[in-house]
Formats: sequence, structure tokens, C-alpha cells
Amino acid sequence: MTTRTLLIGGTRNLGPAIVAELRDAGHALTVLTRGRTPDVLPADVERLHADRGAAAQLAAALAGRDFDAVVDTTLYTGAEARAAAALLDGRVGHYLWISTGQVYLVREGLARPFREEDYAGPVMAEPPREGPDWDDWTYGAEKRAAEDVFAEAWAARGFPATSLRLPMVNSERDHYDRLLNYLVRLDDGGPIVAPDQPRFALRHVYGGDVARAIRSLLARGLGRGDAINLSQDETLSLEDFLARLGVAAERPVALVRAPRARMDAAGLLPAASPFSGRWMSELDNRRSREVYGLAYTPLRDYLARLVAWHRAHPRVPAGYARRAAELALAREVDAER
Repeated sequence: MTTRTLLIGGTRNLGPAIVAELRDAGHALTVLTRGRTPDVLPADVERLHADRGAAAQLAAALAGRDFDAVVDTTLYTGAEARAAAALLDGRVGHYLWISTGQVYLVREGLARPFREEDYAGPVMAEPPREGPDWDDWTYGAEKRAAEDVFAEAWAARGFPATSLRLPMVNSERDHYDRLLNYLVRLDDGGPIVAPDQPRFALRHVYGGDVARAIRSLLARGLGRGDAINLSQDETLSLEDFLARLGVAAERPVALVRAPRARMDAAGLLPAASPFSGRWMSELDNRRSREVYGLAYTPLRDYLARLVAWHRAHPRVPAGYARRAAELALAREVDAER
């Protein structure tokens, strides 16, 4: 029997990979977007257009329809979760949605790497709206609000939601150009300039692995009522990551650490070093492997794929515009040492 699946979002970053996986598995796909992003999806994928943040638009687009599965990649708030749970109650067999590792970063007193059982507990106070952390805090707090809505809907009436907690996603279509920002800097032969603090370990996830995890969980009917960390197996420093990227790109790597305050003042972040943020999560993936049988592509292999993709689709990211200022700062820092 054909699985009728709705994908909310789907035209950038994770969307095309999810579409490819589910089409390969025989799903009859409907994709709902706002219709604003260029669409490279196959012709046999049904398109619907609505702003999912407008409950009335979403209800009108889905009127009279039900689905075996829904994959929601664009849900960000508790209000959106309440609207989705109410609209799709009794109309969906399995609802998977993309949450974030930042649900742990807004918790108080946690040690890395974060485990699923670390979720419950006190949330840090809201930072000042004019400060540098408010947007990231709000993102994590609102994703927690959405997770709580789905947990309550599961407990009250069996709404079949699965929350997939993701760290930073490395993918071919990453619209933030994070990996590409490093790659173009390696290609020009100059150093990567990164802030001296913080130096959090990197433990990201490959976008293709997220798509395969969704395919696997839907095929086996697993994860309803649960939240699952998805993450690559390797944990490494920025230095180690850049060394591996250099091998994949066949480029030498030089790294200069500069005071974060000077980089911020010069407007160099995050583009100069996108993996040096204050709000990067590090997730323990053991439960996903041991309970759900999920597996992850080795970092070396997926870096080779991503480098090959960018070589085949050359483009200069907007964040490269201040490269001259980065190099000038690197020279200043070297001269001061």
C-alpha cells in the first residue's frame, strides 16, 4: 500500500534530501510551502502553497485530507505546534518534526554532550532583548514550547508526534553557507580566522543522515511520543575539523585565533568561522543507535561528498565580502604575538 506523506517545507536545506529518500521508499508525496523559494523538486511531487504560520491558510490548504505521515521541517513555536496538533488530530498516522539541540542550551546546569534525559528541568531566564543571546534563547525556548505541546498531546490523546533534535546540520543545500564559508577561505590560501572563545567541541549531523533517519522511523513505525537526538558519531575540535576538511578539499589549513570582541566589532562573525558560535549544541546519539537502530555517515565520507558538491556548484557566499578585513586582523594578531 502506498504511504501518503505530507512534507511541510521542502525546497531548501533538508527538504530535497527528504523528498529523495521518501520517493525512493515509494511514498506518494505532497509538499506544502509558501511558494517563495525556487523549487527543484521532481514533477511527480504534489505542491500545495500556504503560510504554515497562518493557521487559517494551513487549514484551508489541507481541508478534507489526511495522511499516513507528516514530516514538518518548518515548525518553530509553541503556537505553531498547537495549531498543527489540533488541525491534524485524527488525520495523521505519524508526525515527525524537526526540533533542535538548543532545547538543551536554554536549560540550566547541563554538561555536554546532552542526552535525551537531560531535557526536563529549569530553563534559564530570558536574556535582555537588546543583547546578543536573545534570538538564540528564543529559538531554543520556543522549540521547547513546541515539544511540550506535542508531549501533552501524546499523553492526552495519543497524537503520534516524534521530535527529532538536531545539532548544526551540514548539508549540500545549507542556505546558511556554513561549510562553504570555510571552503572558499581554504581555496584562497589564506588563514581561517576564528574567535579565541568559546571553543566548544563540534558534533554536527549530515543532512543525508537526517533524511535516512526519517525514512527509517516511518518505515518501521517507531518513535511516536518520543524525542530523539540525531548526531554524527565523531566529536572533534575546530582544529581537527578543519584538518579533515583540508584533506577532503586538498588544501593546506592555517588557523589564527583572534579576540572575539575584535571580530565582533569588525563584523566578521559568524561568516569568518560559522562553527565558533556560542549556541552550538553537542548531542549524545547513543539512544538513536541503540534503541532505534539508526546509523551515521563517517565524517570523512560526508565531507568528501560536500566538497564534491560545492566544486560542482561553485558559488561565493555573501559572508566572504569581508575577507580582506579578516586577513588584516590575522596579520595584526600575528604581529602582536
